[in-house]
Amino acid sequence: MAHETWYRMDNVAKVFLAAANDRDTRSFRITCTLNEDIEEDILGAAVKNAAKERPQYQVTILRGLFWHYMEPTDDEPVVTIENERPCPMLYDQKTFGKLHYHVTYHYNRINLDFFHAIADGNGAIEFLNLIVYHYLKLKHPNEIPDIPMTSGASEAALSQDSFRHYYAKKNKNVKKKKFRNAYHIKGQKLPYNQLRFMEVHMNVGDVIKKAKENHVSLTSYIATKLMMSIYKDMPVLNRIQPVTISMPVNLRNYYPSDTSRNFFNSVNVSHLFKSTDTFESVAEQFNADLKNELTPEMVEARMYDYEKLEKILFIRLAPLFLKNPVVKIGTHQKAKKVTAVVSNLGILKVPEELSDYILSYNAYCSTSTMFVVCSTYKDDFVLGISSAYKSTQVIRDFIKSLSDEGIEMTLYSNEVVD
Repeated sequence: MAHETWYRMDNVAKVFLAAANDRDTRSFRITCTLNEDIEEDILGAAVKNAAKERPQYQVTILRGLFWHYMEPTDDEPVVTIENERPCPMLYDQKTFGKLHYHVTYHYNRINLDFFHAIADGNGAIEFLNLIVYHYLKLKHPNEIPDIPMTSGASEAALSQDSFRHYYAKKNKNVKKKKFRNAYHIKGQKLPYNQLRFMEVHMNVGDVIKKAKENHVSLTSYIATKLMMSIYKDMPVLNRIQPVTISMPVNLRNYYPSDTSRNFFNSVNVSHLFKSTDTFESVAEQFNADLKNELTPEMVEARMYDYEKLEKILFIRLAPLFLKNPVVKIGTHQKAKKVTAVVSNLGILKVPEELSDYILSYNAYCSTSTMFVVCSTYKDDFVLGISSAYKSTQVIRDFIKSLSDEGIEMTLYSNEVVD
């Protein structure tokens, strides 16, 4: 098949391409657990049906002289039983000409692993739900009706680089907060570039109740619990450093975009602890700082930062082999200002006709430090925790701080080699 279409990489994708490594692969996983075991042949057919509706993901990443770009590929998605860690490497020399997502299954769970340069969580969730719909439609043809599962946006809208589309010159009246280098959790990393993954299920009503008691949002409540757990494990000599939590923000909540590609940026909330701090005081300040960072003016200012890279003449004219080290250095400098990441995917909804077949969702993201993904489906609030560290002390303190509030939970974890 002749390929006449190619896609620019958005500027967030360029960062992922330059920064991906064997541990922090810049991949993420979203899972959907059904109330019945998966049949491989039916899942394979479902994935192919879903792929036809999202040609934006049926691409391979190629290297140009000045930038990477995406081009359609004839490579077809192949479904296999789960046989590797979550968030595997999906972009390296072995993936030339290949798709940058994998679909696997384990008993009754469907896993979708995505390279972050191709899409963000919003696009991946929609794609996973397409797969689930087609699977259930094929498995139960007399019970599942025809259901519109997408927004109905045009292919051009789905392929849009919304960063470029909504780029505007910087408003000089908006002053962004400057962040110091943050504390990084001490201790050895897991060998062999492993990551520890933990899945924690709670009743969302119980968590919201505790957040409301502290007059903060659910995101602020969870992020402050993590921040306090990191501080508890912090050596005294390092307590002159702030603990900074970074949080991705879905820009579709601010701009009318239907893109299935990346369209997010991140906000940071930082706290320099004092001996007089309590959970209540830190949570209140965290919530206030987060609200300030989420104002339209601040979001627009960060949008400028993501696009200004391509506006610098030297960067635009430099060949790719010179650009990548510059982008990698910039990414490393930004990483110095972040202790851990908390991402809230929000409430995941499916058509009523599908809901009785679905038990839960979960998500993980690769990391070189610690990353917590929150998601809610019906009454199930789930934390997908990924950690690069041998020690589980921070995670144990984090979980215990929630358990001590009377929140009941169920935990699952992978095995790692110490």
